[in-house]
Amino acid sequence: MNHFDLVAHRGVTDHAPENTLRAFQRAIELGADAVELDVRLTSDFVPVVFHYYYLNMVSQLAGPIFNFTLAELNRVQVNSRSDPEISEPIPIFREVMDVLAGRIGMEIEIKGPEPECVALIAGILQDYRKFWDGIEVTSYEPAFLQEIKKHCPGMTTDLLFPRSEPWMKSDVVAYQALHHSRLAGARAVHLHPTQLTTDGAAYIRKNGIEIHAWDVNDEDTLQTCIEHKIPRVCTDRYQLAAGFRDRLDP
Repeated sequence: MNHFDLVAHRGVTDHAPENTLRAFQRAIELGADAVELDVRLTSDFVPVVFHYYYLNMVSQLAGPIFNFTLAELNRVQVNSRSDPEISEPIPIFREVMDVLAGRIGMEIEIKGPEPECVALIAGILQDYRKFWDGIEVTSYEPAFLQEIKKHCPGMTTDLLFPRSEPWMKSDVVAYQALHHSRLAGARAVHLHPTQLTTDGAAYIRKNGIEIHAWDVNDEDTLQTCIEHKIPRVCTDRYQLAAGFRDRLDP
């Protein structure tokens, strides 16, 4: 299997700050199959698109995002890692849905950890039901995925699986990935390329769970994904991955 879908992790960020409308628009322009984005809550419980807990990871404002209201965050600019001169506002989740739904696939990660976050995110997703075929909700928390399925029956959900601890061998990785996915009611589990093995992939798939991959950022890991027949990969280096895919035999 030489073809696979490419997901631009937090958008395409060569000339745009991550998780901003500018980065997502760049992904659309370059022909990405989907974008990945992260949703957190403000202190007044508004879903916004931002990856980190601490704002100073990519902005001049210090402190955790959950200490700020939406009005306060509206004054924040997110800086580009590649070009500090480029900055963009933190987008509201509904605003992102308005711009992207139906134009590009979306992987929406629920960051949490607030129990209320799922209902708030689901309430917005319900307004875009006709675009659900191009949307999947992801999380590291099985409970969040179970809850989103209650609020949005028919929504595709995938479990994110963290990097392995040093003591974990491939058999334990596959076993945990499978059963955490079953616990979540997930369609697929997203593994790191270092977790991909022939036996592990066969075991997970034999039990009804598909496998996607994340942090696929060089040609070696792209080749690993091909060898393990991974149908969808998430990358921080979209142009490199797209060029690699374009060079494959049809």
